[in-house]
Amino acid sequence: MDQVKTGELIRQLRKEKKLTQKELAERINVSDKAVSKWECGNGCPDVSLLPALAEALGTDVQILLSGEIEKNESEKGDMKKIKYYVCRECGNIITAASEATVTCCGNKLTSLEPRRAAEEEMLKTEDIGGEWYVSSDHEMTKEHYISFVAYVSDSIFMMFRQYPEWNLQFTMPMFRTGRLVWYCNRCGLLYQDINPRRRNGQ
Repeated sequence: MDQVKTGELIRQLRKEKKLTQKELAERINVSDKAVSKWECGNGCPDVSLLPALAEALGTDVQILLSGEIEKNESEKGDMKKIKYYVCRECGNIITAASEATVTCCGNKLTSLEPRRAAEEEMLKTEDIGGEWYVSSDHEMTKEHYISFVAYVSDSIFMMFRQYPEWNLQFTMPMFRTGRLVWYCNRCGLLYQDINPRRRNGQ
């Protein structure tokens, strides 16, 4: 590991994620001084920290070790930047790779800003032999429901449509890592990160 190259990469990825050194440090349980030290090329993260650091920065351990993002790696990050638009009149769901002018039912829609789900709001994720079984006890009535759940990674986007008065449950392939994003007609757009090493998206 070239500590200078790795440090520069950590800084680059942290800024792309719009994280401060302190925020990144809190996610991986180290001090902000440690993050500063790495970014200045005066030291390297301990090997035991690399999986959590890679996850926090949205990259792979091997990328951190090499200190370089291959061209195709940097290009495929667009999938996590997908914008979501939901029409409150008809329930139409529209996605775009970047900000766009979107209208539906005569109304101009603005992209939704996702927020990290609180523990009690998280969807349940269960390993059922190489697949994720995703479910939720969330109310699914005509007045209060989740209309879709999406799985997003660097290069993959999948959407699972949900309907009022249906139980929220589906299966999906178990990818290395990624994010679940969903829309509740009352709570808005939420997300949680998932990882095969963890359970229940935590």
